[in-house]
Amino acid sequence: MSNPAYSLLQATLQQFDHIADRVDLDPATRALLRLPVRAFQFTIPVRMDDGRMRIFEASRIHHNDARGPCRGGLRFHPHEGAENVRALAMLMTWACAVVDLPLGGSMGGVACDPHDLSPMELERLCRGWVRQMGPNLGPTWDVPGPDLMTNAQHMLWMLDEFETLRASRSPGFITGKPVGLGGSLGRNEATGYGVMITVREALRDLGLDPSATRASVQGFGHVAQHAIALYHRLGGRATCVACWDHEDRVSHAYRRREGIDLEELRSIANAFGEIDRRQAEAHGYEVLPGEAWLEQDVDILVPAALESQITAENVGRIPPRVKIIAEGANGPTTSEASLRLRDRNLVVIPDILANAGGLVCSYFEQVQGNMNYYWRQDEVLGKLDVQMTDAYLAVRERKREPTLDLRDAAHVIAVTRVAQACRERGWA
Repeated sequence: MSNPAYSLLQATLQQFDHIADRVDLDPATRALLRLPVRAFQFTIPVRMDDGRMRIFEASRIHHNDARGPCRGGLRFHPHEGAENVRALAMLMTWACAVVDLPLGGSMGGVACDPHDLSPMELERLCRGWVRQMGPNLGPTWDVPGPDLMTNAQHMLWMLDEFETLRASRSPGFITGKPVGLGGSLGRNEATGYGVMITVREALRDLGLDPSATRASVQGFGHVAQHAIALYHRLGGRATCVACWDHEDRVSHAYRRREGIDLEELRSIANAFGEIDRRQAEAHGYEVLPGEAWLEQDVDILVPAALESQITAENVGRIPPRVKIIAEGANGPTTSEASLRLRDRNLVVIPDILANAGGLVCSYFEQVQGNMNYYWRQDEVLGKLDVQMTDAYLAVRERKREPTLDLRDAAHVIAVTRVAQACRERGWA
């Protein structure tokens, strides 16, 4: 669970102000980039299966589109609010810029729990979201995609509603669709693979062989599962994963010291990446409290769940052996924890770089949809590797400046690129 007392927006703005000071950003550009260019808050009436009407609160934020159409996910979560969505949209702008995509940042959220909705209710909710946002969506304006607790089926319902309203085919409108219906091969793997591509490069910088390393992962959704898959292919072993248990209403960590069996855990997890505790115990996994993932004696930690998971209160529990933290989630490390980690000289691969693989492949899907020509999986993943590696190397090169860590270096590159686009357009 995220920390309700922690403000991701406040932390995101604080990081931006820090970078704006460092690059001596002029007042007008600073003011422009602190605020979204557009913000939408609305309600979605949905007729439930029992005939009653239920009203869902929703939002969509366009942070900045100076470099191109907005791109950002859509989250279904019971505690998703407009402030959090605004912070995530800003992070999307920086993520698109740091991997040099011709896109801006957006994000959307609906306050709901998909566990408690039937497939028909979810379909009505998805179509209602598009009807409310339709005039402000499109491949040249704002391109949604899946995020927390949304999936390819949700995206397909939204595409169908959008095309019905427009009376035309528009496969580039939304990303994360099923393969064969406008989706890109490699899209499911992209975010997790992107995380591990940056880890691979960081291990190379440290002179470490991946096969001599171990990792602990928070989360077991698409990002975590594919990150673990590529990490195992590189020769490493994940020994612990943590995820939410909807039945117990608490998170658990599942540990096997010799290494987890990824396919085994996948076979006992539901569509939301929640592992069945009883079956895990039957398969011989140690079941530990959720935060135990952070305390494992491993080389690599991968927070790939929610924001504000590494905090000032628990950062001291990270073992001395840990050398790399790769932020597969958005904003998983609080500002105070980041300062503590910097003092320890840990390599922290920031979220705007580490988890940008999904953005990169979403851009590829958008391009393929607009061309109506689709690439093979090896082409997609090869292009992803090149884009993510180039971005990591550029951030590492910028880090050579005194007093910069990887987080600050990534933000310097991103903010500078977006600010330049705003100035060249005459916005500031």
